[in-house]
Amino acid sequence: MNEPRAGRWWALAALVVSGLVIGLDSTVLITALPTLSSKLGATTSDLQWIAAAYTLTLGGLLLPGGVLGDRYGRKRWLLVGLAIFGVSSVIASQATTATALIAMRALMGVGAALILPLSLSILPSMFTAEERPRAISAAAAGAFLGLPLGPLVAGWLLTHYAWGSVFLINAPVVVIALLGIWFLVPESKDPQPRPFDWVGGLLAVVGVTALVYGVIEQPLHGWTDPRGNRGFTWATMAFVVTGFGLFGVMFILTPYIQIVLGNDAQATGIKLLPLIGGVIVGAGIGNVMAARFGARVAVSAGLASTAAALLGFSQIGADAGYGAVGAALLLIGIGIGIALPTTLDVILATLPPTQTGAGSALTRALQQIAATFGVAILGSILNNVYQAQLGPHVAALPSQARAVALGSLAGAHAVA
Repeated sequence: MNEPRAGRWWALAALVVSGLVIGLDSTVLITALPTLSSKLGATTSDLQWIAAAYTLTLGGLLLPGGVLGDRYGRKRWLLVGLAIFGVSSVIASQATTATALIAMRALMGVGAALILPLSLSILPSMFTAEERPRAISAAAAGAFLGLPLGPLVAGWLLTHYAWGSVFLINAPVVVIALLGIWFLVPESKDPQPRPFDWVGGLLAVVGVTALVYGVIEQPLHGWTDPRGNRGFTWATMAFVVTGFGLFGVMFILTPYIQIVLGNDAQATGIKLLPLIGGVIVGAGIGNVMAARFGARVAVSAGLASTAAALLGFSQIGADAGYGAVGAALLLIGIGIGIALPTTLDVILATLPPTQTGAGSALTRALQQIAATFGVAILGSILNNVYQAQLGPHVAALPSQARAVALGSLAGAHAVA
């Protein structure tokens, strides 16, 4: 490994900002879903695709993105990813149809597929083995805190500005990250890169897209570890499980808080604050647990807390009130804060320094694919149950009003 570089902690701050913009965008959309449904006339299927287009391209292209960084320079391709993400965010803010927004969300996923693995894979070349856990916790905090901050920021923006502001807000954050990384972050790459199977990567993207398409459209039309390392495998599995649960639940939970419990967008963001507090508390607990009892105990405790929260969410009904929701949000935040930074340290510790881009990309790709399936599967279950239970109650409505009501919860609220 290279000798520690002066100013590396300032360079880390720039990488934290690049992770923050991805974390924000992963969930900023969630609070805006009811607004997009009414402003763009988006159905539940459209809303699923607005969310899935981003996570599909992100998950499918993470591994090629990591390999590009390893082969041709991690800093170089991180800057390219930030530029793509920023430009597509600005264009998305001006979209006038659901189809146009889906296309821009897919392009944003391309940029994120470069940012997410490379902002982490640079760290081993900047920090010593003793400094790495702190650096990883800080870098992870940017992305993880962005997840719960997204709905809060989106709620405030939607209350005071047009819906496009939830995407436009990415632009100044991207500019700050670009400048910081350009001037502060050193270049690094694999001096002897191995060839990448581009055909296999393309087939993987096509296969996952086809499967997710079938899951999302079903309500309308009917129905190995490559590195041989157990630590890498189980740490990656922790990412997969939490990605599926968190994003699937958030896709369903935000319309529940906003429409069923009767809150505006800003109040919805505020009521997601327990998730932020949980992540902060969990990160502190996770560092202590990992140092004292080992990574296995810390990750297990985090996953147990996450599982308990998901069980709590499953018991929430229309008349449950916010108390149960807030408690489950706090619990899942603690679980994520404990588990995910620890798993990141395990993953990077098991990878050769020359392959950190590809390795972290593989982990992130599996997590994003799991998040996509979380939105697709849980969203489709919700859509099936929603249409089946609401159908008899709107049978007497005119066909156009009935179609709007069955298309989404926001549509039914508008018809009512």
